[in-house]
Amino acid sequence: MSRSQRSDISFLPLGGCGEIGMNFNLFGHDGQWIAVDCGITLEQVPGAVRPAVQMPDLGFIAARREQLAGLIVTHAHEDHLGALPYLWEQLQCPVYATPFAAAVLRHKTRGRRGTLPNPLIEVEPGETITLGPFDVEWLPITHSTPETCALGITAGDSRILHTADWKIDPDPVVGSAWSARRFKELGDAGIDAVICDSTNALQAGHSPSEGEVAVGLGRAVAACEGRVVVGCFSSNVARMHTLAKIAAKTGRYLGVLGRSASGMARCAQQVGLLPPEFQPIHAEHLGYLPPAEVLAVATGSQGEWGAALHRLMNQSHPDVALDAGDTVILSSKTIPGNEVSVTRLIEGFRARGITVIAADESAEPLHASGHPCQGELADLYQILKPALVVPVHGERAHMAANADVAKRAGVAATLTGQNGDLFYLSPTPGVRRRFAEVGRLEWCEDTERLVGVA
Repeated sequence: MSRSQRSDISFLPLGGCGEIGMNFNLFGHDGQWIAVDCGITLEQVPGAVRPAVQMPDLGFIAARREQLAGLIVTHAHEDHLGALPYLWEQLQCPVYATPFAAAVLRHKTRGRRGTLPNPLIEVEPGETITLGPFDVEWLPITHSTPETCALGITAGDSRILHTADWKIDPDPVVGSAWSARRFKELGDAGIDAVICDSTNALQAGHSPSEGEVAVGLGRAVAACEGRVVVGCFSSNVARMHTLAKIAAKTGRYLGVLGRSASGMARCAQQVGLLPPEFQPIHAEHLGYLPPAEVLAVATGSQGEWGAALHRLMNQSHPDVALDAGDTVILSSKTIPGNEVSVTRLIEGFRARGITVIAADESAEPLHASGHPCQGELADLYQILKPALVVPVHGERAHMAANADVAKRAGVAATLTGQNGDLFYLSPTPGVRRRFAEVGRLEWCEDTERLVGVA
């Protein structure tokens, strides 16, 4: 058998390539496939109060599900696992996830009255398992939610690295620090291709560490006199860990405001990811405490209608009321497209005499992205020395910037494309445009059905 017959491996994204969110990836070899991630995106529909829940159309692989050896969840973010409660029945394959991601998936499935994958198999970071013709190693990597793993995929003589979402973080607060050791070993053994996150590829330098954010938040909270509410992404368990420590140090009681944050906290506690100091009191008790003793973490940092921060701003939260002299800290980045809603949120608080400290405007490090900037991308490519880089998880400009970084780091070949393109990774790089039909599905709350998006 020739090397090309033994080694041919292809990559087919059905979501998340040419866009940020809604990730669904396929790797093919010897007539079989494995899927990586199955996420949603939230799309603001004109005239609608709440954004629509959209996800990739999986028609291509659903029609070939007997060839699907399994689906791997790389981490617990909605754009990587949030579509599974809606779409797993189309696939009916085993699903593999780390303990925290599995806990989050169970929680999301219950909340959405969806179908829990069966079997749902828990895999510890660092393990290697065999799925059909693929050997897959779960490689611990740092990101803004715990137990995120890159995937080392071997099929025949081909070795592929799928980074998932990642960054280089020497002090992630929760979990182990970034380590180059295993990635250097993989590079020394030879990597045919890297499928790589492009989210921050337009940004120079390196992203801050969660440890730096912990210091910045500690200083900011210590300087406040009234109630303090910190808005952050609910999946950022490290930020909850940090705020629990700050509450204990500053003599404040910690509360959690918002269903998604409360659910994530419970999932993290189930698998032992939060410290003993994380002892939040019931939200209704926050309203009776002296203002200087209140510290709360809240959902809604993007100005989402109905989230905890929105309700605090318009004085409709059932448990907590903010007054002049209190402080809201936005420990998050404003996601492109949300500028109007975030500005409305900030102005609404400030009009009532409530101080707002936004990470986007602060000299203190109050938020750290979970994605690699140009310096981190270059570092990884120089460690791995791959023959090929395929940028994903970004819009066209992000992926082009990622490809440029790869070339400057010495990578011989890069390929960029979009959902539905079939990328040949090994032994000879290439791409077949529009190989598979792609589209979007939307969850209709009224009928509890999926409908196609035109």
